[in-house]
Amino acid sequence: MTKVHPGTSLRGGRGIVLEPPGGIVLPPERMPMFYRRRLRKQWLYVAVWSPRVLLSVCSIGVGPFSQAFWALWDGETLRQQTRRGRGLVDLNDMRVRFRDGRVSVDLTLDEEDAFQVLNFDDRAYTWTGKQLVRATGSIRVEGVSYEIDAPGLVDESAGYHPRHTRYKWSAGAGTDMQGRSVAWNLAEGINDAAINSERTVWVDAVPNEVGPVSIDESLAGITFAEGSRLDFRPEAVRETHDNLLVIRSNYRHPFGTFSGTLPGGIQLRDARGVMENHDVFW
Repeated sequence: MTKVHPGTSLRGGRGIVLEPPGGIVLPPERMPMFYRRRLRKQWLYVAVWSPRVLLSVCSIGVGPFSQAFWALWDGETLRQQTRRGRGLVDLNDMRVRFRDGRVSVDLTLDEEDAFQVLNFDDRAYTWTGKQLVRATGSIRVEGVSYEIDAPGLVDESAGYHPRHTRYKWSAGAGTDMQGRSVAWNLAEGINDAAINSERTVWVDAVPNEVGPVSIDESLAGITFAEGSRLDFRPEAVRETHDNLLVIRSNYRHPFGTFSGTLPGGIQLRDARGVMENHDVFW
């Protein structure tokens, strides 16, 4: 059994099972609704970044409440839909498949790498599992069909986050000047301990945890502790502002392109992805 203490985090890679102390329940087991008077929050998010289409699909649960959304950017029009309940994402067979109006998605996700992070604060805990994937299949929009063979990310998160949670996040993929495939998952304000964080850069699907990052409040870019920087050019934005009394949320999720350099002197040639800024009481 791995010993853990408040304020610490654990990170496990492919095939490694985190061993929490007694009383800690992690997915795929069903977590209790409350833990030490904090409400359970969980989400399952899938992103796909192809040259023609950027797609985000998410199912979210806060205690007994749940909703799902999808957003698709084809370079001309941002299409999106939000609905109550879940059901858009089911990873039992590693597929994303749904039809909503004149948009249909049928994708298979093949895992290239995976890790998980378990965090403890002075009262509760949070968990996240990230999978770098290759998405193949088709997306059909308004009668136009796109054949997809592109990188993507699965973000499965659950835990007992503080009542007021504020974080910024980015993920994307592309190629560097050497022609290698690169991808990243970066966070500030959530799962961002100095070590054993969720911050990861992949080169040809090989992961490397990187140091702390500072994500611009405007989401214009990301600065790394060792001096590297990515700049972001937004093309479309999914934005919501909800006030449901118990739950209040301000959320920005732009799609766009990245330029600049990742840690280790990895200079991007082309890259697409997302940024996110979420300030929520839940």
